Amino acid sequence: MRAFLPWLAVLAVVLLLSALRLRTLAALVSVAWLIWCVWTWVRPTRQRPR
Repeated sequence: MRAFLPWLAVLAVVLLLSALRLRTLAALVSVAWLIWCVWTWVRPTRQRPR
């Protein structure tokens, strides 16, 4: 369940911004979250010193 907390928090923020008719800001938050998720997935892993 802990792994889903950031996802749920971003979803809550996007829904709140959309409800407040700040849809442009909600879209920016969504796109920024998507970019961050993709970056953390595809970034090269750091090699540990031996």
